[in-house]
Amino acid sequence: MKLVTFTHMGETRIGVASGNYVYAIGSIPGYPREMTELLAAGQALLGDLASRIERHCERIALADIHLEAPLLRPPKFLAIGLNYADHITEKGGSRPAFPTIFNKQSTCANGPYDPIHKPGVSEQVDYEGELGFVIRRRCRHVPAARAPEVIAGYLIVNDVSVRDWQARSPTLTLGKSFDTHGPIGPWIVTPDEIGDPHALGVRTYVNGEPRQTFNTRDMIWNCYRLVELLSTVFTLEPGDVISTGTGRGVGMRRDPPSFLQPGDVVRIEIDAIGAIENRVIEEPADATM
Repeated sequence: MKLVTFTHMGETRIGVASGNYVYAIGSIPGYPREMTELLAAGQALLGDLASRIERHCERIALADIHLEAPLLRPPKFLAIGLNYADHITEKGGSRPAFPTIFNKQSTCANGPYDPIHKPGVSEQVDYEGELGFVIRRRCRHVPAARAPEVIAGYLIVNDVSVRDWQARSPTLTLGKSFDTHGPIGPWIVTPDEIGDPHALGVRTYVNGEPRQTFNTRDMIWNCYRLVELLSTVFTLEPGDVISTGTGRGVGMRRDPPSFLQPGDVVRIEIDAIGAIENRVIEEPADATM
């Protein structure tokens, strides 16, 4: 299934996308009306939902809705740095013994087709196409072999990065957390539709020009190993988003460096998931106090 959060006629709801339609889950009595609640309700409910959507859910044309970030405010938005050897090489570094893990503040979450703001304080806004996954239940100390049991599904992430602000703090958080700098979506694709999450092609385009082409098979720490590492330290919760890192081809490593400017369009595609596409705009005046 493709789980979505969408707005229709001024109301934000959750549903299942299928073909050219969205089936609104809220029309089933007693079903959750928010994505983290749906994930927390458990696998049995999702299995029941799959058999009921066409008979019991209101059907709305995809063309008539606006897709939001599947998780409007993820409980945690975690990201992994230096998880592809070719990206490490282009940075001039060596393979680390342990992954770089940082927070993107949850307020950066952005819709799959909504604009990315270029902040007035930087000229170094960059893209990073990444595979992300979503946690479906509260868990701790999950061995890698059992990690698939706690993953609700997969989505696309643009880990938008403000490079000069990223360099100002060793935690990376400042440069990774500007508002709108976490486009995710277009939906959460459940594992049964993904197959092997470690065999997916990822492609990033800027204004139609190919910038990144890599495959998730080349991760150093794969999704399951990341679940094991993270859950060793803290509890993972329904709706947590983990973005797994990017491959070679980011703008700052081009010669000369090529940073995003207003009017640029960033498109990221991942096999078995789809695509997100975001236009860069100047940070609006109403984004200030």
